[in-house]
Amino acid sequence: MNESFPHGGNRLALARSAGRDPGDLLDASASINPLGPPDWLRTTISAAVSDLVHYPDPDATALLAAASRRYGAPASHFVAANGTSEILYALPRSTGLARAVIPTPSYADYATAVHKGGFDIRRLPLTELDGFAVHTDRIEGVLRSPSLVIVASPNNPTGRTVPAAAIREMAGRHPQSLFVVDEAFADFVPGFESLAGADRPHNVAVLLSLTKSFAIPGLRLGLLAASPDLADWVRKNLPPWSVNTLAQAVGARALGDAAYLEKTRAALPRLRDRLADGLIRLGLTVYPGAANFLLARLPMDALSSTELCRRVLAEHGVALRDCANFSGLSDRYVRVAVRPLAETDRVLTALAAILDPPRAPAFRPRRRTPALMVLGTASNAGKSVLCAGLCRVLARSGLRVAPFKAQNMSLNSGVTADGLEMGRAQILQARACNLAPDARMNPVLLKPTSDVGSQVIVMGRPVGVMRVGQYIAYKPTAFAAAREAYDTLAATADAMVLEGAGSPAEVNLKAHDIVNMAMAAHAGARAILVADIDRGGAFAAIAGTMECLTEAERARIGGYVLNRFRGDAGLLAPANDFLRDLTGRPVLGVVPYLPALGLPEEDSVSFKDGKTLGEAPPSDPDCLDIAVVDLPRVSNFTDLDALAVEPDVRLRRVAEAAALGRPDAVLLPGSKNTLADLAWLKETGLAGAVAALAREGKTEVVGLCAGLQMLGQEVADPLGLESGRGTGEGLGLLPLSTELVAEKTLAATRAVHTPTGLPLHGYEIHHGLTRVMTGAGAGAGVAVTRTDGAPIGYARPDLPVWGAYLHGLFDADGFRRHFLNGLRQRRGLPPVGTLTAYDLEPALDRLADALEAACDMAVIRRLMGL
Repeated sequence: MNESFPHGGNRLALARSAGRDPGDLLDASASINPLGPPDWLRTTISAAVSDLVHYPDPDATALLAAASRRYGAPASHFVAANGTSEILYALPRSTGLARAVIPTPSYADYATAVHKGGFDIRRLPLTELDGFAVHTDRIEGVLRSPSLVIVASPNNPTGRTVPAAAIREMAGRHPQSLFVVDEAFADFVPGFESLAGADRPHNVAVLLSLTKSFAIPGLRLGLLAASPDLADWVRKNLPPWSVNTLAQAVGARALGDAAYLEKTRAALPRLRDRLADGLIRLGLTVYPGAANFLLARLPMDALSSTELCRRVLAEHGVALRDCANFSGLSDRYVRVAVRPLAETDRVLTALAAILDPPRAPAFRPRRRTPALMVLGTASNAGKSVLCAGLCRVLARSGLRVAPFKAQNMSLNSGVTADGLEMGRAQILQARACNLAPDARMNPVLLKPTSDVGSQVIVMGRPVGVMRVGQYIAYKPTAFAAAREAYDTLAATADAMVLEGAGSPAEVNLKAHDIVNMAMAAHAGARAILVADIDRGGAFAAIAGTMECLTEAERARIGGYVLNRFRGDAGLLAPANDFLRDLTGRPVLGVVPYLPALGLPEEDSVSFKDGKTLGEAPPSDPDCLDIAVVDLPRVSNFTDLDALAVEPDVRLRRVAEAAALGRPDAVLLPGSKNTLADLAWLKETGLAGAVAALAREGKTEVVGLCAGLQMLGQEVADPLGLESGRGTGEGLGLLPLSTELVAEKTLAATRAVHTPTGLPLHGYEIHHGLTRVMTGAGAGAGVAVTRTDGAPIGYARPDLPVWGAYLHGLFDADGFRRHFLNGLRQRRGLPPVGTLTAYDLEPALDRLADALEAACDMAVIRRLMGL
């Protein structure tokens, strides 16, 4: 390392000395806010970039006005500079004094600055016996002539503070001396009384460093608070335009951000105590300090501080501050910055490996399960499918991999073997991992019942229907459940693939996020960001997302994946290079558009926008025409996926009566608000049109779950489980009455098609309790029966109308072909004798093959820590 630069924080030199990439270095030699920069840093800098075409304000007007507001002294009392070091070197030339008094150990540049100013220096040694406390009476004991006294509070490297009252009294007794108080680390001290305010004695000047408090040392910004006369002299000794435009903008914002400093002071004691406890356990003597660093003395039988710092850097990539060059200390002392808990564990583990190898395992943190989070620039970017593909890729390599999504908002859900409800996307991902679905994979499921409310399901069980504000208040409870679910699931896996929701850059939601960056932080997961290039605007979406992330969030992003690309991926190279230059992250893959992949969708976005089903009837006269009613609150539309694989079937989406036509069958899918969707059917005329087709006898009408309820005579929701509509009249095609009850039926179910005995399998998710009404026309026969004999489906004996509570009943190949051949027979078409297998395994393997070919899996595995 360059010995002419005796400070910590020389990252490039440290990295060269360690033989490591600077990004792999943990720098505990520089004492910077462990929370990192405030969230507003990047946006503030970005907003000021346009002003770079002009010279900066030479008077730093807005910055000094902000300092005045914070400290309560006139703006004329403040000087801004390119870091407090610049002020420190200008001060000696501005005082008219010739002698300096400096308690030591202290920051080395105090002595360097006054020496370059031609001062005689009197060092006043502090004693280890009282923890290097600064005593003002000892300073006064050497003030036989006017002097420049430099005192740090808190002191670097000891962390000890000096009471403001003691400094005021000392200054009052020595009016010819100038007392410079360095408060560079004062923002870290709870209840600290600054001397920068209006009541500051005329012969006291205060150095204020913003870059340490706000973790922006690379920006360089410092202030001096002093009497107007001294401030003018210092200002004249500084170069013009000392503070650049970006630093002025950031400084003005920082001086007004009291909340960030309060957050820092609240977090620091726990972090500092964790570091102190570990150092003490390793046999070091730790001196009490109030700042964001600790001074520690090595045991007498240990190696020197210089050798320790060299080895811990070379062997573990951890930089500490060797205090051997501090006046008043020796090669037995090191200074260690307080860092986040995970980094503190790394520091302590490195020290233990050198100082006490037998005890090193006790300091080694519990290894987190390697994890990757897949984030998107928007909903429907392809996160769910890519997660499934990554799960299959990793599972095929022999890893025990599990999927996880902390919170899923979807009306497509399924039921586990133990009767717990979870999102269908995670059920598919579990299958990709060769695992049975587990509610821990999707601990929080939101099923919208309206535009402003959802049923909330936690660990597979409903906990209530909540409006947005109610759910936000409930989120801490939901997040606790999600963290516990993740921890227990991850403990059983070799690797975890996490899925985000929507976009991590939704600034209106970030404050109470539990599914994107907050969950990634808990899991210790790096992330990839996915954009749907088929929609257009993918590069702008990625760049914009990155701009909206905090620095800590950006650090989690390891690269990007462009999804659903049609064409030659090589043509994207210039744009990929632009993105790397702009954000510092590479494009890790360009996944091709995979038509007819045959995997279930996570939610209704693709269904609603027509990407899943078209609207036109089939042009082939031998093709069956099945119309699917597009209910506003459609749920579990994946019940249709098995029908879509049949070569003689055309499914189409219908949202208005005029488009219904005369299909071979009409399917009424599930709904999360049965009464509201029933009212919509009547308002659009679809209710009457469907009923008319059924009564003609040429179109088969099928209701699934809520669709079954709608086919009946009435539906009642007395508890307001889905809405406040109370009771609604059904389509009247089946003699059924349904009441929504509090207890929700959740079951993985095996059943039979009663008329044929064909086996069925699927799951039930419903609040409905349905009974056959007596004396209602032709009556109803049982269409579907559980293996325990309970009826869960009904049919009209005189009309082609039936329905069932069993989601997934069309997944059974034999029954599906029986149903379709019945439609063909009604049309006069010959039956199809060959069964088409509905099997997701080939689709999952095809997806995994595509990802392995399109993505840099070696880099992705390294991001995960594999």
